Amino acid sequence: MRKSKTIVIIHGNFVNNTSWTNWKKYLEQKGYVVHTPANPGHDGNPADLRVKVHPALTKTGFIDVVQNVSALIDTLPEKPLVIGHSMAGMATQKLVEMAKAVAAVSIDGAPPKNVFPPFSTIKVVLPAFGFFSSKDYFMGTRAWYDNAFFNTLPESERAKAFDAIAVPESYKVSRQLVLNPFANIDFKKPHAPLLFIGGGKDNIFPPSLTRTIAGKYSDKDSRIDLKVFEDKSHYICGEPGWEKIADHIVGWYEGL
Repeated sequence: MRKSKTIVIIHGNFVNNTSWTNWKKYLEQKGYVVHTPANPGHDGNPADLRVKVHPALTKTGFIDVVQNVSALIDTLPEKPLVIGHSMAGMATQKLVEMAKAVAAVSIDGAPPKNVFPPFSTIKVVLPAFGFFSSKDYFMGTRAWYDNAFFNTLPESERAKAFDAIAVPESYKVSRQLVLNPFANIDFKKPHAPLLFIGGGKDNIFPPSLTRTIAGKYSDKDSRIDLKVFEDKSHYICGEPGWEKIADHIVGWYEGL
């Protein structure tokens, strides 16, 4: 396969593209051109967004996230390597299905509509659907982030991490992931190489779910790889040692 020197990194729910700042610099130093777009309704400084919600946030669904990245890719000189975390891990799968990527990586990825998650996942993410809320959007509490994202961080570091990345999230993104047929994946279709990365201490999407999703793909001529970092949480891309994840991705991609 022809290697692209272009990378598109997509952020997941409950954070925005500022969470990829260090990754962008790190991968650019390795010679890549790196794009880290904000999903619709998510651009801005996290602290500001917690005070005043982006006016487009509640209109944004999973379909909008995928279409936004697809439109960006269409402007690029070559198909990119696409990397996504959490909800955006599922978005990378969809973009691969749409033949928009030369290769892709799903990190702690959300399950497609046609893969049922374990009860532990439902328990953590249920508030993000807003089925029982009077609010127009979801804003996780410190306690929610501490459990869902920061469970491997020292207590003294958790408030700082929250201040740096936490943002309001659209209910529509999560709802479309579980209710809209667009969020199904055709696991039999030939596809570009896919790498699935899981965190052994991920309290949202456990490694068992990552293994299940990767194992659903069945085209014998298409490549699927899997790597679990046993000591990592859902904050795998931000907690200390994130460089090891980035290096593994680059090594996998350059070895294709």
